[in-house]
Amino acid sequence: MSRPVSSAQAAQNAVVELMRVSPIADDLATRFTQAGHRLYLVGGPVRDAMLGRMGNDLDFTTDARPEQIMKIVSGWADAIWDTGIAFGTVGATRQGTTCEITTFRADAYDRVSRNPEVQFGDSIEADLVRRDFTVNAMAIDLSTKRFIDPHDGMAALAERRLDTPATPQESFADDPLRMMRAARFVSQLGFTPAPRVVEALSSMSGEIARITPERIQTELSKLLCGTHPREGIALLVDSGLADHVLPELPAMRLEIDEHHQHKDVYEHSLVVLDQAIDLEDKDAEPDLVLRLAALLHDIGKPDTRRLIPGGGVSFHHHEVVGAKMVRKRLKALRYSKDITESVAKLVFLHLRFHGYGNGEWTDSAVRRYVTDAGEMLPRLHKLVRADCTTRNRRKANMLQRTYDGLEERIARIAAEEDLAKVRPDLDGNEIMRVLGLPPGPMVGKAWTFLKELRLDRGPLEYDDAVAALREWAAEQGLGMPSGDADEAGDADQVADAGGGEQAR
Repeated sequence: MSRPVSSAQAAQNAVVELMRVSPIADDLATRFTQAGHRLYLVGGPVRDAMLGRMGNDLDFTTDARPEQIMKIVSGWADAIWDTGIAFGTVGATRQGTTCEITTFRADAYDRVSRNPEVQFGDSIEADLVRRDFTVNAMAIDLSTKRFIDPHDGMAALAERRLDTPATPQESFADDPLRMMRAARFVSQLGFTPAPRVVEALSSMSGEIARITPERIQTELSKLLCGTHPREGIALLVDSGLADHVLPELPAMRLEIDEHHQHKDVYEHSLVVLDQAIDLEDKDAEPDLVLRLAALLHDIGKPDTRRLIPGGGVSFHHHEVVGAKMVRKRLKALRYSKDITESVAKLVFLHLRFHGYGNGEWTDSAVRRYVTDAGEMLPRLHKLVRADCTTRNRRKANMLQRTYDGLEERIARIAAEEDLAKVRPDLDGNEIMRVLGLPPGPMVGKAWTFLKELRLDRGPLEYDDAVAALREWAAEQGLGMPSGDADEAGDADQVADAGGGEQAR
């Protein structure tokens, strides 16, 4: 591609815009100048200003040493923290803007871990060459408003090209996390990696093993929540990085799905991811749980693939296997328990709708669908709709109309019965009174029986619920009280009885 015709003017325009939206940077630079030091805005904020998406986080670099930085910002900043001071970074906030100020770096890496031997540098040029990508290796000298771009970051930005200041091999050997960051920038910014970057990713993908799961998870989450996650995922898989961080994903590549409408399950999953994103609330933040579930909903297919005599393939119970695999992988990546269980639940339930047919479910089955999904129901609606990737327009429309019908039934039953709060018709105290039971495990079992009955038959009259409970108790071999027993304990006693928590 050719270089932009007016890159110098574009850079100057960015400087002007930067000063307009961030007078704090100018103010801070004055303090550094008065102290005899230079201050440069650097990295992401410079890139983002040129992209018209600047936020409230500013990164600076300076020739001042950390202790000198602390003196300069004292009395100016609303708050200061020094958790990164061993690496030359001082953090500060001013009027809602977060500033990170780092002394010029000229680090050496041991290339066994990703920990640098911290060495301070003496020039902005030496600092910029050690940065991850050329689009992040641009700076603005805030005292002179001079734009500094020794590695043609402006041209790379204009061309949406992702390249490294040094060779990619040097950059990734110093810090393998930069390989994950490359895929993240493809997703977030829509960049295309330079051929030499792709080559280095492919040849060095195993180096990612030096990075902790927590750091990998952070980059993966940012990638998935980007504007172009499909392209970022494709780079992970094509380069071989996914083999080390999410191996279940490339394992789906050769599995033909049962609809025979896609090259493989992997391609189908990318389409589902795209379609799930299209169903997100555009005014809300990207939904990481939904996107993970969309990407991984068929993760169990490779392990359940069976060839059918005479042609075809089946994946029986892949949702059950998939939910287990999701838990294992997300735990390994150090995702929170809440995220892990939410994604696993969606994967486990994503096929349930296909038993609905043309509306043959009873109201009881609809209640169970809603109750089993719980707070994941809105996401489950989106995942099920996104999972329709058939190219047969008539079939696709029919599936969407059928799901419309299911949602209408859910709304009707919910309005009648308050499905969000489905509980037995008798609480724990009443169960103990009717059966003459003390607090204990049998109270919890009775409560569970009544909840199942409630799901099957809907709300019951009190006398009907008592009769059903007595019949169940007789089947369990429980002796009936001779008369109405006094209430046996309060709700707190029930809670101590194992299973009594539900009764509250």
